[in-house]
Amino acid sequence: MGLAFVLWDQGLMRVLAIVLTGLLGAGCSDILAVGNGEVFTLYRNSVLDNTMRIHVASFDAEAGKEYNSGNCAIAADLFQRQSGVKTRFWCEAGRYRSIDN
Repeated sequence: MGLAFVLWDQGLMRVLAIVLTGLLGAGCSDILAVGNGEVFTLYRNSVLDNTMRIHVASFDAEAGKEYNSGNCAIAADLFQRQSGVKTRFWCEAGRYRSIDN
């Protein structure tokens, strides 16, 4: 009976994981509803090419422009202050865009 319970419990966990993944995925559409003017993106360049724009993170919380801008600036500063860092980190308003966009 113990083995049967363990197997049933593992099956239940798989179902729960699938359901939670679906619910979280459905909630992701709300993130995209945040206005582009409230989103900030953290970039870095490359030690090999100073003009590269490499996406590090996007800050798009529903808390708004000041919150996202502030968190992006804090993250950029923390990354930049790591010892031995030779790349530059910066924030820009809006979602990620390549240099061509």
